[in-house]
Amino acid sequence: MRLWPGILVFAVALGAQSPAVKSVIGEITAIDAAAKQFKVKGDDGTAYTVTTDESTALLRVPPGEKDLKKATKVGFSDVAVGDRLLTRGVVAEDTKTVPAKTAYIMTKGDLAQKHARDRAEWQRRGAAGVITAINADTKEITITARARETKTIIIDASAAGFQRYASDSIRFADAKPGSFAELRTGDTVRALGDKNEEGTRLKAEEIVSGAFQTIAATVISVDAATGEVRLTDLQTKKPVTVHTNQNSMLRKLEERTAMTVARFMRPDAATAPSGRGSESETTAASDAGRGGRGGRGNFDLQQILERSPQLALADLKKGDAVIVSSVKTVDGAPITAISLVAGVEPVLAAAPRTAGQVNLGSWNLEAGTPEQ
Repeated sequence: MRLWPGILVFAVALGAQSPAVKSVIGEITAIDAAAKQFKVKGDDGTAYTVTTDESTALLRVPPGEKDLKKATKVGFSDVAVGDRLLTRGVVAEDTKTVPAKTAYIMTKGDLAQKHARDRAEWQRRGAAGVITAINADTKEITITARARETKTIIIDASAAGFQRYASDSIRFADAKPGSFAELRTGDTVRALGDKNEEGTRLKAEEIVSGAFQTIAATVISVDAATGEVRLTDLQTKKPVTVHTNQNSMLRKLEERTAMTVARFMRPDAATAPSGRGSESETTAASDAGRGGRGGRGNFDLQQILERSPQLALADLKKGDAVIVSSVKTVDGAPITAISLVAGVEPVLAAAPRTAGQVNLGSWNLEAGTPEQ
């Protein structure tokens, strides 16, 4: 999520005269009140120590605010773990310590409220689906929207801002700047804007897009230390290297859950489960199959996976079946897993076949919305 644009430009200007000065942006993970230090997990993946003293100005800024005049001074004790911090200074290369003259704080509570507002707006004014046509002349794209019934929506993208999902994440917060020229048929799109009364057209203000792929495979080898898994793609019969990281969703479906997923993918092919999963797993599968406790009536694969047990890579064995979702890459290139799910043998057995190949067209993860 782009929470710091105006403030970041201001901070960069303050330190532009020194090439050793850099911005540190991230989440506060620990606070040492005695030493007046913050431990910060930077958005660049680095762990920083931000030091303060009596002269340091701590300024609370509402999320998305660009006017520094609206910042309010806070005390060291007002800052909490989970808050976001932006500062600028000379970073010690050996210790990654940076003394802060000024630090801008966005509180966890303020962020949660903004996320809730964003979520509500995207649910009310947003549309999501897969691109089926692109008109470069009129800057319009046509999508097949995910809903209780398939719906075609034409999106006017002529005045939209564009972002593109990162290569290793479906989190909206990790999206990068994009453009209309990057859009391709088959891409997944989320758009925010004003709809016509019928909901068949949308004048977009923001568009985030990405090209995703899902493969069924069997395990060749696992390096749990590096997070690397070597697989055989069941469709191409070729080896593929999969990297996992802290953002990858690693899950293992219990048998009863896998059978539930199989029934939704192909009701005529799935059979009753021979065993029982845990009570929580059974409830998760049942709830998600009904569209969750809210009763949306849709099959929510994302919810099933989120409620399923974590998968330890070390537990994978040669020959185990897995389903991997990732951003599309060049054929043969290593991929970074958005999700890697084991325990999927019933799903693969029930999945439709096209020309003898497993068709995973119903195995779709929702791309992240702005609150994520």
